[in-house]
Amino acid sequence: MDATTADAPVPLTEAFLAALRGQLGDVLDTSATTRAVYSTDASNYRIVPGAVLTPRTKDDVVTAVGIAREHRVPVTVRGGGTSCAGNAVGPGLVIDFSRSMNRVLSVDPVSSTAVVEPGAVLSTLQREALPHGLRFGPDPSTATRCTIGGMIGNNACGPHGLSYGRTADNVVSMTWLTGSGAVITAGAGPEALAAVPGLDAFVAEHLAVLRTEFGRFGRQISGYSLEHLLPENGRNLAAALTGTEGSCGVLLEAVVRLVPQAPAPALAVLGYADMATAADDVPRLLPFRPLALEGLDAQLVDAVRRAHGAGSVPTLPAGGGWLIAEVGGATSREAVEAARALVAASTAADSVVLPAGPEAVRLWQIRADGAGLAGRTADGKQAWPGWEDSAVPPERLGDYLRGLQALMTEKGLSGLAYGHFGDGCVHARIDFPLDAGGAPLRDFLARAAALAAGHGGSLSGEHGDGRARSELLPTMYGPGALRAMEAFKALLDPDDVMNPGVVVRPAPLDADLRRPGARRLRATDGFAFAYDGGDVTDAVHRCVGVGKCRADLRGQGGFMCPSYMATRDEKDSTRGRARALQEMLNGGFVTEGWSSPEVHEALDLCLSCKACANDCPTGIDMATFKSEALHQTYKGRRRPLSHYTLGRLPQWLCLLAPLAPLVNLAGRVPVLRRTMMTLMGADPRRSLPPLPARPFRWSGAAASRADGPKVLLWVDSFSDALAPDIPRDAVEVLTAAGCDVETAAPGACCGLTLISTGQLTAARAKLRSTVDLLLPHVRAGRTVIGIEPSCTATLRSDLVELLPGDPGAAELAGAVRTFAEFLTSIDWTPPQATEHLLVQPHCHHYAVMGYEADHSLLRSMGCDVEISPGCCGLAGNFGMEKGHYEVSEKIARDGILSRASAAPDRRILADGYSCRTQVRDLAGLDSRHLVQVIAEALRGRGAFPPECRRPR
Repeated sequence: MDATTADAPVPLTEAFLAALRGQLGDVLDTSATTRAVYSTDASNYRIVPGAVLTPRTKDDVVTAVGIAREHRVPVTVRGGGTSCAGNAVGPGLVIDFSRSMNRVLSVDPVSSTAVVEPGAVLSTLQREALPHGLRFGPDPSTATRCTIGGMIGNNACGPHGLSYGRTADNVVSMTWLTGSGAVITAGAGPEALAAVPGLDAFVAEHLAVLRTEFGRFGRQISGYSLEHLLPENGRNLAAALTGTEGSCGVLLEAVVRLVPQAPAPALAVLGYADMATAADDVPRLLPFRPLALEGLDAQLVDAVRRAHGAGSVPTLPAGGGWLIAEVGGATSREAVEAARALVAASTAADSVVLPAGPEAVRLWQIRADGAGLAGRTADGKQAWPGWEDSAVPPERLGDYLRGLQALMTEKGLSGLAYGHFGDGCVHARIDFPLDAGGAPLRDFLARAAALAAGHGGSLSGEHGDGRARSELLPTMYGPGALRAMEAFKALLDPDDVMNPGVVVRPAPLDADLRRPGARRLRATDGFAFAYDGGDVTDAVHRCVGVGKCRADLRGQGGFMCPSYMATRDEKDSTRGRARALQEMLNGGFVTEGWSSPEVHEALDLCLSCKACANDCPTGIDMATFKSEALHQTYKGRRRPLSHYTLGRLPQWLCLLAPLAPLVNLAGRVPVLRRTMMTLMGADPRRSLPPLPARPFRWSGAAASRADGPKVLLWVDSFSDALAPDIPRDAVEVLTAAGCDVETAAPGACCGLTLISTGQLTAARAKLRSTVDLLLPHVRAGRTVIGIEPSCTATLRSDLVELLPGDPGAAELAGAVRTFAEFLTSIDWTPPQATEHLLVQPHCHHYAVMGYEADHSLLRSMGCDVEISPGCCGLAGNFGMEKGHYEVSEKIARDGILSRASAAPDRRILADGYSCRTQVRDLAGLDSRHLVQVIAEALRGRGAFPPECRRPR
């Protein structure tokens, strides 16, 4: 079987689809786009489903599975889609619980339990339990998007599995739908096995093998955990069903056990020569009963430093690999003392102890992003799951890692190791040459499985076997154990409807691989895709499905992914869009290349905010792909109307400037405004931005000579034609800072609106002209200061992608700074301004430049700053275009407008013209640019030189 077999899903008969539509039509989706985005999870596998169901109730699920059983259609259940082994892809009906059946139904602090639906996200449960001083013990790194149902399906553990156990150890009972259609209560106790007819007899028949081959060490997750059925283990059917990977039925509801929160844990970070040496020290540290004991390869941290700068990484000890031990205590002091005691007992060459706080949080975030960070090896090759979850008894871990490294070296492979070393669990992404086919993967996995089994280990330590490892189960289980697993499944799913091909009667591990079927696509006349060597296929496959784009990161200061936060539809996530693009490259299902309707449907609600380029650990930039798709689709062809209007806005603004009074009058007459917006291809509910009486460029070139730093103020099209007071204030502020100021001549445009609408040929010409205009100033020693953050970001990032062979482009990009970056880099004391500010950073500012310099500058001025994380929702032309208004409005109302309503005493600061437009358009709120805040503070203290003061 080869990769192409996935192009043809299991044929769904009209009778089956008619029966489903008749009863569940409003939650059933058979569209090509949806089937494309559900064709894979976070694994190497690609299987196009026949239909996707997003049930609202348990009855919906019972009905759907019953119809599927009647028509012999396979059923695969799915939570957050973060399964690394191909556990959540299937050819028939995929049931996604995350869209609607996602509630935490209750939290009982007396019994320390919670009742959850299968699609409830772990972080939601943790948030609901926190006020009671409780938490769910197991906590995978995907906690912000993985579901409790998915954790039960895989028997997930996470870092704190060391102290709180596996998911199986924390499930009290479950409402379970068997493959035969029975709804049972799965619990524990003397009568628990009676819920499944024949189960008591099964245990009696297989008693010896259950006692000898199952449950040999804590992280033996591969296969079914049948040891829980034994009388000495409490006849725990709930625990036995945990980890069956959807192959024995469907979870409908669960009662889970909660544990007390650790009051103030500290981190002991221990440095070693390499990861194997770090692993050797694990048995020495376990008697200290750490809450977590994690391994982290130094190369993963180097990847963070390369992507986000040295300041993104906390102070770490010297070494090639680290152990991170989380140690509890009644107080922070007790935890720190306990951490120091652990350090003293270690053989680490160097160490650092971090109390609970920002540094510890940053280190945990690096560890949590491991799967995405490890998606590229140290030399930039793509790395893949497949052998990402092996486990051995902790006392064997060091030797196992040495053997694994020797095997990778023998096969010419490399990968970065990290994981739950206290439990003996190793995560590693390895640079299998999957573009050449599955043979190297098969060869390596067979050898690695034998290595792990030789150390008494498990093929999986928490991710499950799925399609990646089920075929290898005979390596660690004897024939009797394999027959027992097959018999157990037969009791619960006699017709083999539930997730066939997983665990029992497994599919070949090299069948249905996604990457071998993807055609090679090189960059041509659009973006260079330089970070991927000009290989568009590699660039699209940066997305490995970790699903961080599905998490609400705003509480942590993140911005990704605004459209998914608004719609909760998988196709509107960064991952969903990447999947549609990957299907385009495969060509077996999405067949029209860049012009495919499925591609454009998936990309339609992308705001081009670039947040994914910063927040996704893989660094994928969906804004670039949307622009490339529009460019390749429409070059030489008639474009949508908005491309000619909003996409060429700077030219229109120049033409309309002399007519400003007439345009503004029309904008105040509703019928004329609506007509004009419709003719522009914009939503008629939007207002027409007012034009100033005089653009900035009509004022003549402003300059101020001084002996201070030499700067070139670049006045972009938006600031010039729509907000000229801001560049005027900018000249005054730079002059007050003692700078030698020149303003760039008119015509220096970044081409942002052309880029966002995919007019890349025109954008490239515009950028060449801009380089010609600005570069002589840079070579004369001037720093280019941008005003509009999206334009500044374009010169910092897209410029070199669109002019990759032009050394002048790179030189200019390196000389561009934001106002705050520049002012915080010179010897200047800003004025004090004791203002309460609500700040909406522009998405491009956040993603490309970062907002740290601005925040630092405002704090130094004495401002009380609250940052509104997330996009404003307008995002340039996106929120203006027809078809986007509702999503744009929802993003704003859930974000900046909600915060503004909750803090009416705070004045809004928004550097982005689109952000200021959004809050004015939807809520009538005023907002200011950073330079206006500084300018007002300078005027308040009389700090402007007389020649710089101007009438207001």
